[in-house]
Amino acid sequence: MAIKLEKGQRINLEKGNGNKLHNICVGVNWGAIEKKGWFGAKHMEAVDLDASCATFNSQNQALEVIYYRNLKSKNGSIKHSGDDLTGDMGGDDGLDNEVITVDLASLPADVDKIAFVLNSFRGHDFKTIPFASIRIYEGTPSRVNEVFATYDIANDASFAGSVSMVMGVFYKKGGEWKFNAIGEATSDQALKETLMTVASKYL
Repeated sequence: MAIKLEKGQRINLEKGNGNKLHNICVGVNWGAIEKKGWFGAKHMEAVDLDASCATFNSQNQALEVIYYRNLKSKNGSIKHSGDDLTGDMGGDDGLDNEVITVDLASLPADVDKIAFVLNSFRGHDFKTIPFASIRIYEGTPSRVNEVFATYDIANDASFAGSVSMVMGVFYKKGGEWKFNAIGEATSDQALKETLMTVASKYL
């Protein structure tokens, strides 16, 4: 059964059978916003959330950023599924809109931490975005083998008024990978600022 992540929770990366997870997917799901126009007419307003991650070494120096303009790390161990500019326009289809996959076993030796962040590109307040959620699972962007953990954005009042957040940080300890579920909104407006906040506060 998947763990419902709580802020500050640190978890080991193990499957239900006790085996370690190596192929990790971090998926973000969200919907478009229903708007009312003239005479009660309704239309859907596109929402562009951007999932991104950055790798750091043991001295907390940034190595690479994987995001919608750089969809793959240099050695291919981290991949981004591509930029979703709208969200689900017809209601929740049960699939993640953006997925970042990580092959932990293939990461460069100097990668010690991987920080995941989420930004609302057009400035939509997180509290207004339908069914926004994060899940960590084993599988591929189109196939979920086993959901390991979930994080609910849409129903967390602490994200109201924010357009960026730190999802969490994978980190190496004793040769094994673990996950720190940070789940904190930031006052940042763009990816570069959010990653600066990560480096100064969350590594």
